[in-house]
Amino acid sequence: MTPQPTHEQPHVLYVRFHPAEGTAGTAPGTPGRGLGPGPGPGHGPGRRGPGRPGPVLGADTYEGLLALLTEVTPVVEAVPPDAALADVAGALRYFDRDAAGLAEIVRVRALARYGVDCTVGVAANPLLARMAAQDADAVRTVPDDPDAVAAFLADKPPTALPGVGQATARTLCSYGLDSAARIAAVPLPTLRRILGPATARRVHDWARGIDPVPVTPNAPARSIAAEHRFGHDELDPERRCRALLTLADRLGSRLRTSGQVARALTLTVRYADRSTTTRSRTLAEPTAHTPALIATAYALHAALGLQRARVRSIALRAEGLAAAELASHQLTFDPADDKARRIEAAVDRARARFGERAVRPAGGFDIC
Repeated sequence: MTPQPTHEQPHVLYVRFHPAEGTAGTAPGTPGRGLGPGPGPGHGPGRRGPGRPGPVLGADTYEGLLALLTEVTPVVEAVPPDAALADVAGALRYFDRDAAGLAEIVRVRALARYGVDCTVGVAANPLLARMAAQDADAVRTVPDDPDAVAAFLADKPPTALPGVGQATARTLCSYGLDSAARIAAVPLPTLRRILGPATARRVHDWARGIDPVPVTPNAPARSIAAEHRFGHDELDPERRCRALLTLADRLGSRLRTSGQVARALTLTVRYADRSTTTRSRTLAEPTAHTPALIATAYALHAALGLQRARVRSIALRAEGLAAAELASHQLTFDPADDKARRIEAAVDRARARFGERAVRPAGGFDIC
């Protein structure tokens, strides 16, 4: 029987792309598509073994993968640098498959054309689909059933909810709210007294698997990200800080060029065993000022307390984007701040004229 899109039929896909060695930046039909000898035992395409840094997904390949998704549904929202959301409610009848079946089609086509493996979360809304993809080896479906959603979320820590940062999680845990199930069970008025009205409402909804934001095709970016992958598993905290300096400088430049400011910054550290740690922090004020982004990035890194961690890659994401003209800036009488902003404006002009590599932080890595 042909599947019908109902309230019990998950229809949102969160697709995370994992390029194999030699595929980053290649187009279909070109060498390096993974058509040669396959990976060793125990490793699928795009799955790197311990101690082997993975490649970066090229911009051309990413655009091709987004176009591939539009072959299944026109409702595709890019989530740079290596993911996308798709609403397949309108495609179920046409393909005569459920959403998990469509996810398998996407995985096969991405692997055949680009040598790129995917992990896919399938759920009734973007929040649950994103969380399902984090736990998936291939495709994981969260049924649109209250009991199934509650069971899926029950043991998740607060930081597993997209949008809940470390500071908010610490506040929740200090009241014994150390899991999504406990957050969902607490009365909303109580949560308001702990987190404030707006944050409490959002976190309470997330803990119950509620996300009213739809998948929006060609939506303006809600965040921008930059990632640095080390040539080997990195143990040196100084080199990690150099990478953060480069990433924060790149994000600041991109924000100012696009006329936007960020409200929060998220740091994601990926380790040799492919596990990740993510920490978020709200900025003191919405900003695109590079020194403020650098200071926040350093603070997030220091808070992790990494000792002998084998770090494979570091990513920074500027979130809560808004138009720069709508943001306010707290004026100061500090001449150093005024000088830093004038220098920043001069650097932006130089880069606009001579290219991104014309000016870069002395302590940062070169931009390839």
